[in-house]
Amino acid sequence: MEENRQAPQGAEDKKKTLEEAFAELDGLIARMEKKDIPLEESFELYRRGMQLVEFCNSSIDRVEKQVIEIRGADSDELV
Repeated sequence: MEENRQAPQGAEDKKKTLEEAFAELDGLIARMEKKDIPLEESFELYRRGMQLVEFCNSSIDRVEKQVIEIRGADSDELV
């Protein structure tokens, strides 16, 4: 499968930006929407997609925590 060879996985995902992960997800979705891909390839694409979703969720959670910390620090400075 061409997509899996190009897609970094595991520890290499940490080097991937959120935007790159979303772009890869878009590509996976486009491939999965084709009706002529084999079932086994669909499962591999799905598995990779779930890895990317977990990466995106953790990235967003991390940024959200940073924003909360910054807002808390800003509130303390105003008092």
